[in-house]
Amino acid sequence: MSGITRFACAGAAVALGLNPVHRAANAPPPHARTYYVAADTVVWDYAPGPEVNLISGQPYDSVARENIGNDSITIGHRYLKAIYREYTDSTFSTLKPRDAAWEHLGILGPLLRAVVGDTIRVVFRNNTPHPASMHPHGVFYTKSSEGAPYADSTSGADKADDAVPPGGTHVYVWPVPARAGPGPGDGSSVMWMYHSHVVDDRDVDAGLVGPIIITARAAARADGSPKDVDREFVVAFTEFDENQSWYLADNIRRFAGKPALVKVVKDPFGEDAAIPHPEANLKESMNGFVFGHLPGLTMKVGERVRWYLMATTGFEIHAPHWHGNTVLVHGMRTDVAALLPMGMVTADMVPDDPGIWLFHCHVAPHLVMGMQALYRVLPR
Repeated sequence: MSGITRFACAGAAVALGLNPVHRAANAPPPHARTYYVAADTVVWDYAPGPEVNLISGQPYDSVARENIGNDSITIGHRYLKAIYREYTDSTFSTLKPRDAAWEHLGILGPLLRAVVGDTIRVVFRNNTPHPASMHPHGVFYTKSSEGAPYADSTSGADKADDAVPPGGTHVYVWPVPARAGPGPGDGSSVMWMYHSHVVDDRDVDAGLVGPIIITARAAARADGSPKDVDREFVVAFTEFDENQSWYLADNIRRFAGKPALVKVVKDPFGEDAAIPHPEANLKESMNGFVFGHLPGLTMKVGERVRWYLMATTGFEIHAPHWHGNTVLVHGMRTDVAALLPMGMVTADMVPDDPGIWLFHCHVAPHLVMGMQALYRVLPR
């Protein structure tokens, strides 16, 4: 992990409420883990490569073309978006390469990993043209590191975190107490998320969201990953409503074949339903990819695989379904999980059935609009 330094406070374990299990003698010592994260404007492609539905192996059908095609009055599958990206240091001049094991994160921000008792320190730079922030779920934070503006009776330094202006920098500090780690019914690690919370829906629809993984101290390797897991995947079932994105007008001008003909849809299921292609700007994606374009979901028979699933802010529910193999969710054997808006679920799999398998949302409109991926189980 980037910028790991020894946590200085000798009483940190006590102050953070660590129990004897978390203070096990063979556990790594607490650390402050520093990350350099910027919100950047990029061109994102929901369906890169050949114009082929990678689930069916065939050219896109009419439903898919309506969602990601460009017929002069829609935008298509390439959009300006704001995403979190990790850099090597506080100059924000060099992007930190993403490890191949995490290429599947796609549009998600960098993985912030910590162990119970650690402190996460994020040096955040806003390189977008709109105010942005980093608001974490689950971990501890004071008012100066909450990343959300509202009437909370604070002022001065306690408000600087709320909305970092374009070109601005803020340091967020998030201790990781026991209540941010696995609970009695959890495995050795749990997932939280972070996202911009200045204008919550528009920020997230623009793309500003990422994962946090917290491991119990006694169960952690030196790098913070859980000892009893061989492979981890984070998959966000995200309905990005591009109609609400900060970049909508820019995307119409830049990517629509005939910008003057594009009708802006505010309510695709209501008064705007009669507009041609009313749902074209609702991207039912998995980590920002549609119709099988999500890469990197590869494992082997017999590996201990942990899936961290999440949803975002839309008026939506999701039903992640794995073909071919089963998972344990909260101790229950299943092959379908349940996600509410901004929900987070951990599922453990030991695959026993090799092959290329479908992984998708079982909510029918999400399925047909592209919320589908493939995962690969290799022989042992």
